[in-house]
Amino acid sequence: MRKFRYNSQTRSRFKERGGFVMRFKNTSDHIEAYIKAILDQSGIVELQRSQLADTFQVVPSQINYVIKTRFTESRGYLVESKRGGGGYIRIGRIEFSSHHEMLRELLYSIGERVSQEIYEDILQLLVEQELMTKQEMNLLVSVALDRVLGEEAPVVRANMLRQVIQEVDRKGK
Repeated sequence: MRKFRYNSQTRSRFKERGGFVMRFKNTSDHIEAYIKAILDQSGIVELQRSQLADTFQVVPSQINYVIKTRFTESRGYLVESKRGGGGYIRIGRIEFSSHHEMLRELLYSIGERVSQEIYEDILQLLVEQELMTKQEMNLLVSVALDRVLGEEAPVVRANMLRQVIQEVDRKGK
């Protein structure tokens, strides 16, 4: 995967190709489209907040807003940010497994509390679908017992299960 670095030359090429000129309702749409176009080219984008703000003639907080609302994990993006003089924002796409739809349904079916039995049943399903090993399942079962988690075990198990499903759904993990 080639890493893309934003600079004035790439901005010019993007504008020349009709990039964000007059096709969107507002500045946030322009910024989103610009970032997505770069992602389509290179799979990952590394930007400097201040440069991007200058490009679109907005304050850096608007760049933050776009990234926080339109490039979320639930929309399939990973965002890494480092503040400061040499700071950057790195955005990449999450590649989902071939079982994505089934895992999504499973994720949304998990309530606020999960019993030990349901927890083990769902982990067993993940093993049967070859999304985790029996050894991984046994390890997760051992740390989610009532005697280990205490009074809040059903709530903690639900949170653990949601996290496990999200991790299993990512390709290459």
